[in-house]
Amino acid sequence: MSQQLLHLVIGGELTEVRPDVHEFKDFGAVEFVGAFPDYESARMAWKAAAQNTVDNAHMRFFIIHAHKLLDPANGGPQG
Repeated sequence: MSQQLLHLVIGGELTEVRPDVHEFKDFGAVEFVGAFPDYESARMAWKAAAQNTVDNAHMRFFIIHAHKLLDPANGGPQG
């Protein structure tokens, strides 16, 4: 069994359609797609969410590597 690595998938409409802008238009409307134990299952959920909103150029979904934020060796919180 492989090590569980927490990944979160979120998305929402961005303020601008540019690859360097990651600001949500309405932070209260950010969609939480889910929490996943590995990158591959997070990627599959990300892909499905992105495909469902393909007609909206402002909509973007992201995979957050939460396991890196939780690891004290990588600067995450301790205890």
